[in-house]
Amino acid sequence: MIHELPIEFPNADIVMLDNLSTQRYVSLFNLPSQGRYRFVEGDILTADLAEIFCESDAVIHLAAITDAAGSNDIPERLQEINVRGTERVAYACIRTGSALLFPSSTSVYGVSASIVDENCQSQDLLPQSLYAHSKLKCEQMLAALGKSHNLDFIIFRLGTVFGVSAGMRFHTAINKFIWQASQDTPLTVWRTALQQRRPYLDLSDAAAAVSFILRQRIFDRQIYNVLTTNATVSEIVEYIRVHVPDLQVNYVDSPIMNQLSYTVSNRKFRALGFEFKGNLRAGIEETVQLLQSISNCKSHSHALVESDAGTA
Repeated sequence: MIHELPIEFPNADIVMLDNLSTQRYVSLFNLPSQGRYRFVEGDILTADLAEIFCESDAVIHLAAITDAAGSNDIPERLQEINVRGTERVAYACIRTGSALLFPSSTSVYGVSASIVDENCQSQDLLPQSLYAHSKLKCEQMLAALGKSHNLDFIIFRLGTVFGVSAGMRFHTAINKFIWQASQDTPLTVWRTALQQRRPYLDLSDAAAAVSFILRQRIFDRQIYNVLTTNATVSEIVEYIRVHVPDLQVNYVDSPIMNQLSYTVSNRKFRALGFEFKGNLRAGIEETVQLLQSISNCKSHSHALVESDAGTA
């Protein structure tokens, strides 16, 4: 996203606040020369956010613990960062008059239905992880602050992101599967999830959706599902198998036993005029090719070491 913003908004000042707890320093390397960047190493729980947000038109709040399975082991930390951190960001936006873009998650849905959308009844929102619970709690908090403190915001319920980036991570389904396949490691698939349909979001669509909202200034205090497509785990495995024919699958039990399957609608966001252009098969292919190039490089280096040792 920070690579795309100066292309979309060449005169914008882009201030990045990060405590670098994920150590993804590489995300800050080789930024576009036309970007007007300022980096602040700080923490949303302790930084003077109002000072940092001063004169900002919009704040994009990406700071969160996002590992759904791992978050169940750290409930207090999750509450502190995801909920209290969001609260601090929201109040700083109120003080500075900045609009807020908050990324929630389609994992807040827990309905047993073929298609779900933003009009889902509150009693049908049954998140299956503490991470999803934290996102739903933040949604409710922002709605209340919109009414009580006139906070302008928009909420994106994002599908699971896939696609290549400088700082990509590999703890979510598609990227994790491709990493395992590229390392000749059997894919670990939750036994209950093989035929479950879930929403996925191409990284290029994610960045474009943020730019779209900033350009259109749509901070209408509403919730929008932002996703490229819906797919089953079985379909994803077969897309990967096209490029890794020998991949193996191990079925495992998960601590998050969500046995529901549903398709999430993105019709409301498309009605604003946004066009999703991402492609699941193409995104998988690009990621596989990237990781296979790393594996090939590793194998070549290993061969050179053995050759040198033999010569010695």
